[in-house]
Amino acid sequence: MNTLAALRSAWRALTTNLMRSILTMLGIIIGVAAVITMIAVGSGAQQRVEEQIKGLGSNIMLVLPGAQSTAGVRLGAQTGQTLTEEDAKAIAIDVPEVQSAAPSLRTGAQVVAGNSNWNTSVFGTTPEYFDVREWPLAEGRGFEASELAGSGKVAILGQTVVDQLFNGADPIDQSIRIKKVPLTVIGVLTRKGQNSIGQDQDDTIVVPLSTFRNRIQGMSGGKLKRVGSVSVKVREGQSMKAAEDNIRELLRQRHRLQATQDDDFSVRNLTEMLQAQEESSRVMTLLLAAVAGVSLLVGGIGIMNIMLVSVTERTREIGLRMAVGARGRDILSQFLIEAVTLSLMGGAIGVLLGAAATLAVAHFAGWEVALSAQAVALAVGFSAAVGVFFGYYPARRAAALLPIQALRYE
Repeated sequence: MNTLAALRSAWRALTTNLMRSILTMLGIIIGVAAVITMIAVGSGAQQRVEEQIKGLGSNIMLVLPGAQSTAGVRLGAQTGQTLTEEDAKAIAIDVPEVQSAAPSLRTGAQVVAGNSNWNTSVFGTTPEYFDVREWPLAEGRGFEASELAGSGKVAILGQTVVDQLFNGADPIDQSIRIKKVPLTVIGVLTRKGQNSIGQDQDDTIVVPLSTFRNRIQGMSGGKLKRVGSVSVKVREGQSMKAAEDNIRELLRQRHRLQATQDDDFSVRNLTEMLQAQEESSRVMTLLLAAVAGVSLLVGGIGIMNIMLVSVTERTREIGLRMAVGARGRDILSQFLIEAVTLSLMGGAIGVLLGAAATLAVAHFAGWEVALSAQAVALAVGFSAAVGVFFGYYPARRAAALLPIQALRYE
């Protein structure tokens, strides 16, 4: 019996008991649909975390001041003023793993441009900040040395601020006011999007650190020039843990902390936090896919059961085929093709159902999904393998029947 004839015979056998065939395929259909949907949802979550890591910048750490204590009462994290511009310079110079370090101050302010106004975040920082965050300019220029040293009245805007204040007009060389301080727009940052907690990173204005301190906040800063945080970028290929340990050791020395004293600062490894989130998403995806794979195994067991029933029902037919010249491998291929056909048909329907379920999740739940051809191929290939694995025993049992015993079967 050639392959085409075996396919025709398998199709006739399956359509003769259509309802039974559909119920047999149900486990495969559900399994394939579940695998595709779970992988799509998990891949979407991983892509979202990867986008957040890219938006944050690679190999990033954030050094924050510690808690302030008043009469034995600790006021909470970041309430102290323990970091300085000199600390940032020392980190960049003395820690070999560090590529750049940028001190910064931050506040919220109402910004006015012409007849438009917008409340946004204002950052005072140095040019190293753009390197740390891997945040290039979309247009315009960066800060000049004279502007950094002399509290220049210049600003670089995020895309959201541009959209809100200028409504499509070119903002370069336009004037804005922050707390009645006039500033000239010299650049516009590329769009970053939201961070890991949903905040719009483009809703910001960046000014020179000296401008922020002397003009916007009106604080002298004293000789130490306190800052609110230091953003640190670790060199590519260097250990984040080693950099963190060296930064902590350096700052403890600079702040003259004794061995028994706690740190008056904190170091946060932001990239590792997001990568841990990505790893959690990957593990959850694998777990859900494994659970969905159980449905495929259950479906395979159902196929084996039905094929064994089919062999029993068609014993006389098998004996008749063998009596007129059919060989054992012809019977084997016939029943194996039936099992694989059931699996592949169930897989095809499962793919359609899984794609529909994925789109439904994206539309109604608002989750980010990523339906990939690899996931579809994996699910269909696994369903075909299930058909071969669980269909082989019934097919082998049919092929091993003796013609004379098969013809006498009642």
